[in-house]
Amino acid sequence: MIHTDIAEILCVKPKTKKKKTMEQDMKKKKTMKIEGEVVIMKKNVLDFKDAVASLLDRIHELLGRRVSLHLISSLQPDPANEKRGRLGKAAYLEKWVTKIKTSVTAEETAFGVTFDWDESMGPPAAFVIKNHHCSQFYLKSLTLRNFPGGEGGPVLFVCNSWIYPNHRYSSDRVFFSNKAYLPSETPELVKELREEELKNLRGNEKGGELKEWDRVYDYAYYNDLGAPDKGPDSARPVLGGSPELPYPRRGKTGRKPTKSDPKSESRLALLNLNIYVPRDERFSHVKFSDFLAYALKSVTQVLVPEIASLCDKTINEFDSFDDVFHLYDGSIKLANGHTISKLRDVIPWEMFRELVRNDGERFLKFPLPDVLKESRSAWRTDEEFAREMLAGLNPVVISLLQEFPPKSNLDSTKYGNQHSSIQEEHIAPYMNGLSVQEALERNKLYILDHHDALMPYLTRINSTNTKTYATRTLLLLQEDGTLKPLAIELSLPHAQGESHGSVSKVFTPAEKGVKGSVWQLAKAYAAVNDSGYHQLISHWLQTHAVIEPFIIASNRQLSVVHPIYKLLHPHFRDTMNINALARHILINADGVLERTVFPSRYAMEMSSSIYKNWNFTEQALPKDLLKRGVAVEDPRSDTGVTLLIEDYPFAVDGLEIWSAIKAWVTDYCSFYYKNDKTVQTDTEIQSWWTELRTKGHGDKQNEPWWPSMQTRDDLIETCTIIIWIASALHAAVNFGQYPYAGFLPNRPTVSRKFMPEPGTDEYTELSEDPDVAFLKTITPQLQTLLGISIIEILSMHSTDEIYLGQRDSPNWTADDEPLEAFKRFGKSLELIENNIIRRNNDKRLKNRTGPVNIPYTLLYPNTTDYTRESGLTGKGIPNSVSI
Repeated sequence: MIHTDIAEILCVKPKTKKKKTMEQDMKKKKTMKIEGEVVIMKKNVLDFKDAVASLLDRIHELLGRRVSLHLISSLQPDPANEKRGRLGKAAYLEKWVTKIKTSVTAEETAFGVTFDWDESMGPPAAFVIKNHHCSQFYLKSLTLRNFPGGEGGPVLFVCNSWIYPNHRYSSDRVFFSNKAYLPSETPELVKELREEELKNLRGNEKGGELKEWDRVYDYAYYNDLGAPDKGPDSARPVLGGSPELPYPRRGKTGRKPTKSDPKSESRLALLNLNIYVPRDERFSHVKFSDFLAYALKSVTQVLVPEIASLCDKTINEFDSFDDVFHLYDGSIKLANGHTISKLRDVIPWEMFRELVRNDGERFLKFPLPDVLKESRSAWRTDEEFAREMLAGLNPVVISLLQEFPPKSNLDSTKYGNQHSSIQEEHIAPYMNGLSVQEALERNKLYILDHHDALMPYLTRINSTNTKTYATRTLLLLQEDGTLKPLAIELSLPHAQGESHGSVSKVFTPAEKGVKGSVWQLAKAYAAVNDSGYHQLISHWLQTHAVIEPFIIASNRQLSVVHPIYKLLHPHFRDTMNINALARHILINADGVLERTVFPSRYAMEMSSSIYKNWNFTEQALPKDLLKRGVAVEDPRSDTGVTLLIEDYPFAVDGLEIWSAIKAWVTDYCSFYYKNDKTVQTDTEIQSWWTELRTKGHGDKQNEPWWPSMQTRDDLIETCTIIIWIASALHAAVNFGQYPYAGFLPNRPTVSRKFMPEPGTDEYTELSEDPDVAFLKTITPQLQTLLGISIIEILSMHSTDEIYLGQRDSPNWTADDEPLEAFKRFGKSLELIENNIIRRNNDKRLKNRTGPVNIPYTLLYPNTTDYTRESGLTGKGIPNSVSI
């Protein structure tokens, strides 16, 4: 009882006797009780620190230091500030001590809350929450039941935000109801709150290292990839802020500069994953648990000596394909308790617990990749090699060959003659009776061209352990819709210097003998190029990196009640967090990418050179297909284009997805923006678009192709492109990684030797034991283990995945018409799911499955699936770049 008495004393203001007036009596009559429900979630209390914090929270609760909420009036001004709504009386979360229980996992808990509310204050437009406990909690929602004036329905506040102890904040934590407003239509008493919240998120150029409770979104260059204090080999150039090395901006952390280079930002220890991103951008506990369980399989940097000691044959080499297959047939058991002890020493407890819970003491046990499930040799066929350019993990590069021989666009004054050396006599025997001219006229010749992207870096790349080429692969579109490789050109810079042009060799198809083995190696070199380009450009740069500035600008310039913020926000989930982790362990100096992909230490610098040619408007799928020449304009088509390769799974499915997204965005934007002037006078949209161009993608701000954002069509196209990149495009280039590249010989990431020359020992080995020669050329064993560990993680769907056409809350907006439009969007995606299944079952469409018999499901929306199935599903379009 004494605890209750203390709480009463500390929570309730002392009463003073005053003579009641008639006015007070009237107010009392108008005061009513409003019942509400608050849903929160605590951290996983198995974390020792959080367990202690939970105990302290209970003590604070008993002592009257509680969680309070104040509703804010939409009708009555605050006497102290007439620009704001009047605050209601404080209400407190009820029964905290009995409801918050020790739990193995993070769980949602619903609390009752009762407000004393003056009816004349009208429906609340917002509320303030104050956490007087000593630890944070996740605030999911507040629901006010049967609020008068709300037509008997609830008033909803969708919050989804971490609330830290009140002393961590310099201003109140304010949440708005789920009603969307353009800036000009915002209720007068809410406008200042709306503007102040945006100022808080901008941080006013807050200095120093940002802390986990800071809610600051700001920009920084990619100056945190290198570690110059370790020496010049670990230094990396700053990307962004210069014409030579342009790059999209990343989220600011505010860490100190390094000692040896003031332009570079210092880095955290490898296993310290506490990289600053705004707390609400970090993974949920479910996602973090999944990520840890998957990621710990890839901590091979720590265990390289242990793994090497387990290799009982040639160190760091696969001695046969059977050795490779054994990765999937068996597993590696960590040798002894010492290794487990070492893991415990270097990995935080929560991470280690996830490893043990999921995998016990077995390490690097890989599931069989889809590319091997039907056959262990089908991946080697020419048909499969070509098909993966249309339906594999990198189907966004192949283009129509429009002139023969292929031409280079590199500066000839700097790089000399870089045009192709492929001649008609090279390919004539494989042209199915067509001449080159006939094939060009009938749009039958296609090319996978990585020559110009790689050649400027090839001398430096080949100065490392990598030995590779810049490649061009020519293909013929056959009558059955499949592609047939015609020739592969392997090029090196001239021995006398880059200005002397390139030295090239052309290889053509062969099946038997040493020529067949040479052809298999030529395809491997082309695959190495494509693997590196895929990981660095198609995947990292063109989805992860380019979308982050949109996330930062949206949070800085668009209020949470802005309709466009509500439209785009689901497509930003987890992206800043996964990008921060990527900078920490994947794309950093000596990180996983440099260790496993051929450009090595020049990887990110090379991606910067490709960004020079990035064009936002060309990320729209129809425009991308037109630019690559694989489609032609067709005003009769719903998408405005017709494909030249009819059986192009990525493009066929993608155009349907694109059309569905655009129809949804059009319906949504048209509800809030009745004409072009509404866009022009929307101050937040104009600030958002200006900042996105001048800061977020500041190195591209003077490009003429940026939409002017003066029309509703500009806004619709822009939002459609953003959603397409974050959802479907990322899904297409991400979730196919393990199915196709989990078997590294199919998608090697490194080549260590040049093509063997006749008369050499290497050529003799190639003719006598082609499999060993092949394996000695591509990715070695330890890098293979590390590489497939990483892509297994990247290909996993999380158990809390939210797919395109789904939302985490059905009450994300109070506006009925957008909700109905969203339902129509979901129905259109369901139809696309059925279309994809039908096409995959159509035997005439050979590229849908191919020799390896993998149905193309990377753009299967999975909108109808609420089972939360996780793992290597090979299907589903998450709303955002979240892994």
